[in-house]
Amino acid sequence: MKQSALIVIDMINTYDHPDAGLLVPSAEKAVPRIARLIDEARRRKVPIIYVNDNFGEWRSHHGEIVDTALAGPHADLVEPLRPGDDSLFVIKARHSIFYETPLSFLLSQLNVDHVILCGQVTEQCVLYSALDAHIRHLRVTVPRDAVAHIHSDLADAALRMMERNMNVTLLNTVSVEF
Repeated sequence: MKQSALIVIDMINTYDHPDAGLLVPSAEKAVPRIARLIDEARRRKVPIIYVNDNFGEWRSHHGEIVDTALAGPHADLVEPLRPGDDSLFVIKARHSIFYETPLSFLLSQLNVDHVILCGQVTEQCVLYSALDAHIRHLRVTVPRDAVAHIHSDLADAALRMMERNMNVTLLNTVSVEF
């Protein structure tokens, strides 16, 4: 039987980059909603997959990435989203969660045909990941209140493009169906 998976994009983050000042306020709004999605996915036993940059630290593993983010100045944005023992973790190096990662294979092994994308950045990694999911014939949902942006105008345009060009279902977190 096919199933859904919740994919948390780039939320294990130190926010130590040039756009952090613009991103943090949006992330602060998205984090409680992402935490709600994670809790609901855990309750329903839906796979939770964190797909995260390794920030160029090629010898790191997911535990180190989490520990580094939790030791940083924005640990309050990471702690509510901390991966559980049952969470899966995929390292990515570019914008799309699929680009040169084992995610497609993992989703097929889990029999996933529907992905719920949340995280950051709406107009970058979320947009490109939604496109790559669409071309892989996955159903895609993006809770618009569970994604964070750097530039709100570009995020709004990205969400419209996802809906119009990629058949992405846009809704609010409370309406997500796993």
